[in-house]
Amino acid sequence: MGITSKPFGVLPDQTRITLYTLTNGNGIKADIMDYGGIIVSLSVPDRDGKTDDIVLGYDKIEDYLDRSPCFGALVGRHANRIERASFFLNGIKYELSVNEGKNQLHGGVSGFDKKVWDSRIITRNGYECLELSLFSPDGDEGFPGNLEVRVIYCLTDADSLEIEYYGASDKDTVLNMTNHAYFNLSGHNSGTILNHYLKINADFYTPINKELLPTGEIHRVKNTPFDFTESRPIGEYLSDFSDNEQMLNGSGYDHNFVLRSSSGSDLKECCELYDPGSGRVMTCFTTKPGVQLYTGNFLKSAGLGKGGFKYDKWHGLCLETQYFPNSMKYGHFPSPILKAGQTYHHLTVYKFSTK
Repeated sequence: MGITSKPFGVLPDQTRITLYTLTNGNGIKADIMDYGGIIVSLSVPDRDGKTDDIVLGYDKIEDYLDRSPCFGALVGRHANRIERASFFLNGIKYELSVNEGKNQLHGGVSGFDKKVWDSRIITRNGYECLELSLFSPDGDEGFPGNLEVRVIYCLTDADSLEIEYYGASDKDTVLNMTNHAYFNLSGHNSGTILNHYLKINADFYTPINKELLPTGEIHRVKNTPFDFTESRPIGEYLSDFSDNEQMLNGSGYDHNFVLRSSSGSDLKECCELYDPGSGRVMTCFTTKPGVQLYTGNFLKSAGLGKGGFKYDKWHGLCLETQYFPNSMKYGHFPSPILKAGQTYHHLTVYKFSTK
């Protein structure tokens, strides 16, 4: 139990990267590095006690620099997409860096996923936890305010990986952090997640256009491929979605779901992922108002992963707890605005079990 550390390569500017291993009393291990706050591996027992690494990633730091689709990373300042890479705040238009078409994705060209975070081991509730902190200066990627953020990773004996986010700025700004892990409960090198069962506690989702940007509409999931109110196989509609405009726009699932009680700040169950083959169950809890389901539709570009395994589409899925994408454009979406002097605080928990 506890945390150990070891080197995990060197950046081109000679900055040394450290990999931290968090271990609990039940055989679960999480490897997290200070570059991007990336979850490099997450080893979890199956129903027979066999342990597998259930997150996609790479063996070397160079691969994360070259071609990673945000594998396991902390993303910010603003997770997901901001239309035309700009927004208005207090009557001022802020122009952001552009890194996807005409838009900004996951914080820009050099977002939080590409920063080296300060790291230290702290003790909370009797557990050793990894605290990562970062200073983002005024104007970073176009965002206003000198911003300080902290993220605490804690692996408990309740078999929960807790990710707690804090932030404060000296100017009004926007902040919407999440983790971008790609999960495959059969093991990162086991192929597709089409046979996984998913339940999402959401009766509504936010439709997208061809640029993957929410249109501002909020639609019911009932009688659509987006109805995960009862657990069902993820692949049920992925085999053929040629007659569904929303699925075509996303090349599969790449949509935000409006969680029940999305206006509250209490920790609530968000979704449950189940793999019948291994018996692994991952239940997600969050204080965030939304979750983005992304089914790894473009994972082919990720190339060779850990152990030389070749990743391809649908080999992993993301459940990114968040404020809604493009939320600065739509006043009826929960607001990602962080006022000067206020504290941003959110908690997301991934709890593991078997059945």
